[in-house]
Amino acid sequence: MKKKKIEDSEIRKIRNSNFSTKRVTVKKLENILYKPHKALDHGFVRVIDYMGDDSSIVQAARVSYGKGTKKLNQDKSLINYLLSHRHTTPFEMNEIKFHIKLPIFVARQWIRHRTANVNEYSARYSILDNEFYIPKLENVKPQSTLNNQGRGGGMNKEEGKSYIKTLKDHSKKSYDIYNFLLNIDEDGNINDTEKSGLARELARMTLPINSYTQWYWKIDLHNLMHFLALRFDVHAQYEIRIYAKIMLEIVKKWVPLTFDAFIKNRVESLTISSEAVRFLKAKINKKNTKKFSISKRELDNLKKIFDL
Repeated sequence: MKKKKIEDSEIRKIRNSNFSTKRVTVKKLENILYKPHKALDHGFVRVIDYMGDDSSIVQAARVSYGKGTKKLNQDKSLINYLLSHRHTTPFEMNEIKFHIKLPIFVARQWIRHRTANVNEYSARYSILDNEFYIPKLENVKPQSTLNNQGRGGGMNKEEGKSYIKTLKDHSKKSYDIYNFLLNIDEDGNINDTEKSGLARELARMTLPINSYTQWYWKIDLHNLMHFLALRFDVHAQYEIRIYAKIMLEIVKKWVPLTFDAFIKNRVESLTISSEAVRFLKAKINKKNTKKFSISKRELDNLKKIFDL
């Protein structure tokens, strides 16, 4: 608790500071710098720093300086064109740095995106907090019968409660063992002066992957949009989607023109196979569609989107 108060005090000092700059700034993003956006039960996302805005993307595409006589709708059209035609390098000119607190099992999914600069909280150097992710009852579900890597369907309420209790009990017991190995109490004070305690890098082995970790995560806008397109998708795990949703709202504040083009051309658009194109053509022309070998998942998506 003492550590958290010190961190909050340091953040308040930074937020109350004023720095003069000649670089591009975004007022809506400046207003939320260092502000934590709550995620799950103990997690958060906060913006630490950023570079560029919508005009920076346009500037990079045109390799020019200044706004000249061009109009806002010209910038909007250009950004939409760049995104829809997958001209990615202008979006790589913008960068953003987040401070993120997340469960370790979510971090293990997240780190698969190898296009960011990451610096994670070290449990070899510091002692981890007594914080564990415990899902809400409505998110406790059985293994999906359709998706081998996800959850789905309903669960008996009492059964769900028993699983949550097991998760809580296990988390508490794990942290008690962690403190025992370190020879400290919950406040970080030494229990027995006659014992040295186990090294932090070894004591951490007892902690489960619903423990919380933290990191700084810096990424360019192009790769951030790729991350969001995958992790905001309905097929992504619920827990990481919560973080993606928060970050999507931050992108909306940061680069609204790009956000609009991203939603239209990536989030709400559809990429289909050449076989699916032939299937749709046959469907439109009222021809036989049974000869097309489309995967069940793609076919289900087509039926849902086009109300077939």
